Amino acid sequence: MSRLKKRYESQIKSALNEKYQYANPMMIPKMDKVVISMGIAEASKDKNAVQDCLNEMTMISGQKPILIKSTKSISNFKLREGQPIGIKVTLRGKRLYDFMDRFFNVVCPRIKDFRGFNPKGDGKGNYSLGIDDQQIFPEVDLDEVKRTQGMNITFVTTAKTDDECIELLRWLGLPFKNLPVVVPA
Repeated sequence: MSRLKKRYESQIKSALNEKYQYANPMMIPKMDKVVISMGIAEASKDKNAVQDCLNEMTMISGQKPILIKSTKSISNFKLREGQPIGIKVTLRGKRLYDFMDRFFNVVCPRIKDFRGFNPKGDGKGNYSLGIDDQQIFPEVDLDEVKRTQGMNITFVTTAKTDDECIELLRWLGLPFKNLPVVVPA
């Protein structure tokens, strides 16, 4: 069991139950999955660039991503049907907690001029954030990177409200603006 999962089971569940007074222990919010996606429309013109993005995403996430292809042609965007436009990977279980632990404790401090993430969810108990550069991840070899590539990370929880989701992520260690980080005892 990963370090973050142990902390969730031993401390965070009881703290959330104490704050929100759930009638049933199954109502306590937990992490469902993390979806990491990367748009590669600019890189799709070069096959080697697409392969480089796939390799970097594999190193970052620890599992092979899937290639997303366009479903129809759009002439204004110079997009053809079947052309690769993005890659994504969905993390669950042990890989989910391992990625979150690395992201919260290693990657976030490496972000340039980082002051915390905006504590505003999507209204349904999930939280999404964007990163401008994949080079902040220590798994990526900086000598191999040919171009900077941004990515989106979505934390999907079982929380019903944004307040519960932000509280769960804050307890897990995600640094937010104007909210104190909870330090484990």
